[in-house]
Amino acid sequence: MHTIRSSALQRRPPLLDLIDLRSQTLPFALLLTLSIAGSIVAVTLVRVPLWQATAGALLVILPPALLKWRDDARRYGVPAMTLCVLLALQGFHTIEHIAQWTQYHILRWPSFRSNGLLSAANSEWVHFVWNWGFLLVCVYLVHAGMRGWWGWLLLGVAAFHTLEHTYLMWRFQVTLRELGALGITDLQPQGLPGFFGRDGWLATSDMTQNTFLCRLPGFATAPRIDVHFWWNVIEMTFLLPAANDFARRVRAARVVA
Repeated sequence: MHTIRSSALQRRPPLLDLIDLRSQTLPFALLLTLSIAGSIVAVTLVRVPLWQATAGALLVILPPALLKWRDDARRYGVPAMTLCVLLALQGFHTIEHIAQWTQYHILRWPSFRSNGLLSAANSEWVHFVWNWGFLLVCVYLVHAGMRGWWGWLLLGVAAFHTLEHTYLMWRFQVTLRELGALGITDLQPQGLPGFFGRDGWLATSDMTQNTFLCRLPGFATAPRIDVHFWWNVIEMTFLLPAANDFARRVRAARVVA
């Protein structure tokens, strides 16, 4: 029976072993259920802002997550634990982009209101720091062994995405200074276009206007919400197989040990 069970575990994707909550599954499930129910009550009855209810829910489910990651570090090592944290954060980041996309396209909210679940975090500085943090963690993980085609592709996509957010931060600062010169100090130029999408660099640059790049679907016409939704889709598309390859190496090293 033990041999059959071990064989079944070996056949399932290694990533599932890595992200398994193990002893924290039940506490996490209970706290997640309570946090969602509490958030719904807080938003609908108490009129708590959605971002505050979301932040509170995340704090509620944090303790079992921290215990799971501590166990990961002991079982698999710090790089594997770091990968688990990255997957959790990027997973929530994906939910945030889906929420923004739903608000804009399904609920038909204007773009300035389509801020997802954590509207307070939807600022240029947060995007800038988030993407640089994601890139640096990817560099660390590749250095720690998350190599192979998927790992290198993920690193390339993360680098280019971070480059776009660096360009966005530059545009943000330039526009902020221009507004300051006009005496406007209470307006934050959030939501400026980057390389891609409507009014982005591809659409407005003399180098790229009227080229095939601008004729590609959405490259020069998509709203910013769509552009960064698809950036996140591409990153997750590469992150999951890269993480699975890394988890396979971790599992193989444990078997050898």
